[in-house]
Order: sequence, then C-alpha cells, then structure tokens
Amino acid sequence: MTTHPMSPVDAAWYHIDGPMNLGMITSVLFTRTPLDFEKVKAVYRERTARFPRFSQRVVEQGLPIATPHWEDMPNFDIEQHLHHIALPAPGDRHALLTLLNDLASSPLDHEQPLWHVHVVDGVDGGSALVTRVHHCIGDGTAMMLLAQHLFDATPDAPPGGPVPPSAMRAAAATDRLLLPALAPVERAARKLLAAAGGAVDTIAHPQQAIDKAVLVLAGAGMLVKELLKWPDPKSPLKGDFGMRKHVAWSGPVAIADVKAIGAPSGAKVNDVLVAGMTGALRHYLKQRGVDVGGTTVRAMVPVDLRSPEQAHELGNEFGLVILDLAVATADPMKRLAETKARMDALKRSPEAVAMLALFNVFGRGPKAIEDLANLIFGSKASVVMTNVAGPRKPVYLAGTAVDRFMFWVPHPGRQLGMGISIMSYQGMATLAVIADARLIPDPEKITDRFHAEFDAMLKRVRRPARDATAGKKAVPAKKAAPTKKVAPKKKVAPTKKVAPTKTSR
Repeated sequence: MTTHPMSPVDAAWYHIDGPMNLGMITSVLFTRTPLDFEKVKAVYRERTARFPRFSQRVVEQGLPIATPHWEDMPNFDIEQHLHHIALPAPGDRHALLTLLNDLASSPLDHEQPLWHVHVVDGVDGGSALVTRVHHCIGDGTAMMLLAQHLFDATPDAPPGGPVPPSAMRAAAATDRLLLPALAPVERAARKLLAAAGGAVDTIAHPQQAIDKAVLVLAGAGMLVKELLKWPDPKSPLKGDFGMRKHVAWSGPVAIADVKAIGAPSGAKVNDVLVAGMTGALRHYLKQRGVDVGGTTVRAMVPVDLRSPEQAHELGNEFGLVILDLAVATADPMKRLAETKARMDALKRSPEAVAMLALFNVFGRGPKAIEDLANLIFGSKASVVMTNVAGPRKPVYLAGTAVDRFMFWVPHPGRQLGMGISIMSYQGMATLAVIADARLIPDPEKITDRFHAEFDAMLKRVRRPARDATAGKKAVPAKKAAPTKKVAPKKKVAPTKKVAPTKTSR
C-alpha cells in the first residue's frame, strides 16, 4: 500500500491526541428545512475526492523510530464516514445537546481515515450536520478551504464537476484573531523553520531535539525559561481530565453591533468579542469561588502563518501565542481597552513563528511532542481560543440553505480544560465552548453570560449617543430662553409660551 510522509507539524498534532483529550475539530451547521441525505452523500463523494487525506489513514513506520505517515486506505468506502440519524426523543434542545456531547466525546477510529459526518433529522423542523475531523488533517484555515469546496453560493449547483464559485471565498481567512505584520513574520518563519529542519537527524536522541528547540526559540528572542515561567494558577479551568466532554453555544450577536462597540476606541471586531468572552469567564470564575482580582487566565491563540503558495492546501500551518485575558478588570469598557492593547502587542510578537518552528522540531519524533504540549499547554495557559470568519452571504449544502454555523476546537495537553471558538456567518457571530465535563460541567453558564457582557458594552456605547442626541434637541430651547430674562416678573411667568420649552427638555 502506498504511504506518504506526514509533515512534522501535522505529526505533532496527531500525537497530541489522547484517550481523554481528543485532537479533533467538531463542527455543526443547522438548516431550517431537512437535508436530503442522498444528495449530501453525493456532494461529499464528489468533492472530498479532491483531498487525498479523506481517503487515507494514519500509520506509523520508518527507522530508526516510527513516525506518522498517510496510507491510502484499501477498499475505501465513504459510506462508512457518512451517517444518517434522527434526533432522539423527545427531540428538543436537551436531546440535541446530549447527542453533541456524545459525538464530541467519542474518538475517531484510527484504523480508518480520521473524519466522520452525521446528518441529524428532526432538529427544529430541519436538520443538523455534525462533522468531526482530526486536527492532523488540517487547522481552521484548512477547514475553511474544505468548506469552499463543499458549500455553494446558489441552491442549484451540481454535486460533481467543477467546483462552482463559493460564497465561502468572500469571507476568506483574513479576519483571524491575530494577524501579524506579514513581511517580518514570513522572514522569521523561513529562518526558524530552516533551523528546525536541521533537527531531522536527531530524532533518535530526544535531548538533542530539546537542545535544538532551545536554539530555535532563542533565535526568535525567546528563551524556554521565559516561555514556561509564570504558569496559570490552579482554577476550575485546569486539572486532570475525564473522558467526557460538554459543549455549549451562545445565541448570535450582530457584527454591526460589535463594530459599534469598538468604533469609539478603534477596537476591532475580535477585540470586542474577546473582551465579551473574557467578561463571561470572569463572572463564571467568581461564581466558582476564584479571586479574579488576584489571578491570571491565559489563552493559547492560533496565528495563521500560511504563505500564498499554501493557501489551497490542507494541513497545519499556524503558530501559537499566549494572550493574557483581562479577567481582573470589572469595568467592561476598560476591559475592552486592555484586551485591544494586549492583542495589538501580540501582533508584533515573534512568538507565533517560534511556536510553529518548535512544533516542526518535535513533530519529527514519535512522542516527544506530548511532553512539550504538557509543559506549554498545561502550565502556561488555561484555555484555547480561536475564531473563523465565515461567509457574509447565505451558502447552500446539497441545495439546502445553511442557517447557522459553529465549531469546537480541541484543548490539547492534560490540564488545559476548555476550548473557546467564535464563528461569524451572515453578519452574526456565535461563541462556542467545549470543556472537560469533570472540570466544567456547566459551560452553558459561560455562553449565556457572554450575552450579558455584550449587552453591557453596547449600552455603554449607546448611552453617550443618546445623551448627545438629547443635547442637540435641547439647543433650540436654549435659544428661545431669552424670554425668561426679558420677563422675570411673575406677572409674565404664567405665559404658557415658556412652559413648553421647559417640558421639551
């Protein structure tokens, strides 16, 4: 059987997968009318054929130490990956949540290609389509590339043949949480990845690989001791995992309102959404008895580092940076200002390319990445946080309009208890949370609180606007006020001409 070497970075993400923390991206879309399962199957059969990863499994082979390879699946049958089910009774939101929790907690079969799709009937009169894909196949940007091929801009596109122009392309992946200055990042990436490539001869000697990683990080102005010091303290977000995952999602918020909140301070859409999410985390931690004024909560944030040449490829090509969330700040607008300042600083940091290079080093060995992940993800941060900018116009799957998208990201390591993701679609954004059920049994409290935090910021922005409007209306009354000075006597005071002026204020 034909095999193909897996890239070191993809191999690193393959090794992160564990029995109690699956390295799997789970997504769901909803339709208001039922999906036709046979048509969905035809679309997947025709369009995933363009991506060999969807018909390949992972095997470990090679000398001196076995490393992951892609192997063409013998007698591949796509029907083993597409499932048609109905929402269990009583068919309500609780039944849907139970199903999603079960799927998000179920590992993929490593004897098969690492993806599965479930078409679920009976969801609010329509359908849900739940997709699970292992992270080694691709990151969030790669999944958007796949979506460009699966979804259509019109309901009448054929399942096969040339891929029609897709509304997904209009969104692109440009609205990422953090976008560094591309020129310096690309130069640093080439230099660091070239240095990382020299580690290929040391995979049999873990200590040499570690030494190489130190050199790579030092080349980016980052020492390992600086990366690993100041770990996040113990909190409900950190600890030993169980097997079960719980998911939750918010109601949608309007991007137009998000922009209105950020406009006065020059904050971007992502600054506002992250500030709202941070406020929700602050409230949740307070409820769990954490002194939020005296703690830190850091998030691992992916930064897309794809070059233009890689724009049409699957796989993983992103670095990670560590964002200190402003959970200690009570005032929502001050929290927004702090969030913006911290995210702006990270956009100029070499940290992302250093982390990508680090994954390149350790992905060349069999299991060394596990220890690295435990150090980085388990001690330095508490959550993983990412976002994807979806299409601004409606898209269609197998001729059926998609009403809503959301996704959940893995939270790798052994103590990083939560993954937070934000996705926009048709001018609305949704916050989704996946968490270890033992640590965080009630993630819906976070997604519900997100709305309260968002509304608080929106009211603060609208209040000055209302005050300014009221002031403008009062100006004509002040111009008419000279009648008060001309007639100060009470004999004139009863004039009803003055009274409306006072009432109009």
